[in-house]
Amino acid sequence: MLRLSSVIRNPFSFLFTRSSAEEQVVTYLTREHRRGRSVADILTDRYVQNRLSHEQQSRLLDRPELIRTLGEHDVAGARESLRRQ
Repeated sequence: MLRLSSVIRNPFSFLFTRSSAEEQVVTYLTREHRRGRSVADILTDRYVQNRLSHEQQSRLLDRPELIRTLGEHDVAGARESLRRQ
């Protein structure tokens, strides 16, 4: 929940907030990728599918910090597989 003082300071701050579901999926993606799974494979997991829409998954793959963590090559492959769906 946003505090009134933060809304007064930046009335458009809600546009830049991320959902807790997205943050949970980022944590899951990172953990599973470290275990050796590809990003495209992880995105097909029910855990991800039940928490994020197709558009949210695509938007997630545009996050610079996630690209740095997972690697550009793996993220590019995942984007391609999302486009095919």
